[in-house]
Amino acid sequence: MSDPRFFKSPKPQSLAALAQLSGAEVKNCPNAASFFVDDVAPLQMAQSNHLSFFDNKKYLDTFLQSQAGACFIAPDQVDKAPAGMALLVSKNPYKSYALAAQQLYPEPSWSKAYWSENAFIHPTAKIGSNCIIDHNVYIGKNVEIGNHCWIKPNSVVGHGVTIGSNTLIGSNCSLSFTQIGSGCRILAGVRIGQEGFGFAIDPTGHIPVPQLGRVLIGDRVWIGANTTIDRGSGPDTMIGDGCMIDNLVQIGHNVKIGKFAVIVAQVGISGSTEIDDYAVLAGQVGVAGHLKIGRGARIAAQSGVLRDVDPGTEVMGYPAMPIKDFLRQVATLGKLIKKTKEK
Repeated sequence: MSDPRFFKSPKPQSLAALAQLSGAEVKNCPNAASFFVDDVAPLQMAQSNHLSFFDNKKYLDTFLQSQAGACFIAPDQVDKAPAGMALLVSKNPYKSYALAAQQLYPEPSWSKAYWSENAFIHPTAKIGSNCIIDHNVYIGKNVEIGNHCWIKPNSVVGHGVTIGSNTLIGSNCSLSFTQIGSGCRILAGVRIGQEGFGFAIDPTGHIPVPQLGRVLIGDRVWIGANTTIDRGSGPDTMIGDGCMIDNLVQIGHNVKIGKFAVIVAQVGISGSTEIDDYAVLAGQVGVAGHLKIGRGARIAAQSGVLRDVDPGTEVMGYPAMPIKDFLRQVATLGKLIKKTKEK
């Protein structure tokens, strides 16, 4: 249920088509090919012409009272569905919902190039076909931009930067000393390639160390608003394919992040730390420098990581430790406090 001032009204889709697209199985709807939904909506707001999803048992009561005409749902929840609701059964309801929502609300597309007369584009820059260069954009010398890119207003693309095809750069971004892959989404206010925080400490005055590396960003990377990624000091800062980086994240120089890692808002990663594939850092995690976070490791929100984290490990707290150890400590401390109060 989107605001038409900001989002184009979707074209109705049949349940049969959405099920095929999302890998779901239709149940409780014998005429799926002729059952159309014209929008998506949360459970508590959905009406009979809307598609929703249910994948968190916390919202079971909301699901039971929902008026949604159709809903993505896990196989073990089918028997709880309200009468008359068409079901799209999926092992991963949220993923299936995302695919269906993309079908109803595809990303804006364009077929003609547009370069604002207020943009500055250096004569040596190479820009691919069907690109939009918006108002007050600055594109420096020897920049290379692939096909079907969109550079939004007031962004700066510094000398020598390369950007792959089908990449969107949001408003007020500054890009320097970087190579960005294809299919990326760089949201508003992102700063990539500025000098890292490197200096030699001296009692007579700290000496800045020249930051001579780059930022190398893979394909299909999402970088949230106002995130900053420092260029390397000599080695490069590297972000792997498919990473999802939230808003207000700080990534220091020489950091290496593997493919499909997830970095949630307000995380700070100190220089030269390596984060392997599929790792997840929840909100406000702080990571000290020169550490290694193993493949698939998961770090709980507000944890402080002071030592290496093994692959597949789940850690929590400050200093970060295995979650079970942290919870035992919390329970033990609670018991001690209770005993003290009883004295």
